[in-house]
Amino acid sequence: MTLRNHLDEADLKILNIISRNARIPFKDVASEVGISRAAVHQRVNRMIELGVITGSGYYVNPKKIDYRTCTYIGIFLEKGGIYTDVTEKLKEIQEVVECHYTTGQYGIFIKVYAKDNEHLKSLLSEQIQKIPGISSTETIISLEETFRRTLPVYS
Repeated sequence: MTLRNHLDEADLKILNIISRNARIPFKDVASEVGISRAAVHQRVNRMIELGVITGSGYYVNPKKIDYRTCTYIGIFLEKGGIYTDVTEKLKEIQEVVECHYTTGQYGIFIKVYAKDNEHLKSLLSEQIQKIPGISSTETIISLEETFRRTLPVYS
């Protein structure tokens, strides 16, 4: 039984609405779904407890705070068993905003924001590549984020 089986049609409608606009007032969600504001609040809290909804907050546009270089870095590990140790060190680097344990040629794939190419070079040579267990890296610079979205929620 999947977690989806624990969600009813009203939950899915709520998820659809708040995933498009996290700042929408619960009274507006309640009106659109046809339930009370208190019921929306209870359902959202339950979905948070179930792990369906994670995090809250605002997306900060990196360019507006002078982080102009978005980079994806494939990390080759000396051996797979050191994944946890390496990721703990990567967590200490604030410019690393995503980290994925992957299949394929890389052991780890990360997303990094840097102020410019000089800052990126410093992150790579002075921090990332000095982490014990990393044998090499491959860097891919994003020229533009064409779009970003969350998964659609269907009832």
